[in-house]
Amino acid sequence: MAWIVKPSATTQIERRNEPYLTKEMRDGYTADLLPRYETSMGALMPILHDVQHRNGWIPKQAMEEIAAFLGIAPADVLDTASFYEEFHTEPTGKYVVGICQSIACEVCGHKAILDHVRQKLGIEPHETTDDGKFTLLALECLGSCDTAPVALVNDDLHEGLTIEALDAVLDRLPD
Repeated sequence: MAWIVKPSATTQIERRNEPYLTKEMRDGYTADLLPRYETSMGALMPILHDVQHRNGWIPKQAMEEIAAFLGIAPADVLDTASFYEEFHTEPTGKYVVGICQSIACEVCGHKAILDHVRQKLGIEPHETTDDGKFTLLALECLGSCDTAPVALVNDDLHEGLTIEALDAVLDRLPD
């Protein structure tokens, strides 16, 4: 597999005037979060979770702000955010549909479910529908192997899935 080189040194970061890490957020992190960890790096993942929860994703400007706040390299923030599938570094749809592809879900037929959802939504994993309603993800283990196959729709776990059951869930979601 070849490495694809990206021009990261010259990449332009889209910016907005107001910061993603507000004074209130920084004050809260300083008072409640940082004291829990020996080093500021320990607070990185909880802060990433909070920023994503507030915005639906983690913009690069927010990553720079997090790095400055924690006194770490922006590359460390990007490395962490891009390593874990639970973090989104691009905008997502209103509904994020994550199909588990662990070994238990594989044995129980996750591929047929994933293929059906790909066809139904007209997108591939890590893509968002043109209307912004759905983002499809193929996730690693969701920790519910005894009820495989499973999927997350936003934060709701759906267990013992069939194509029909997942269709019913998706069809009930409001626009």
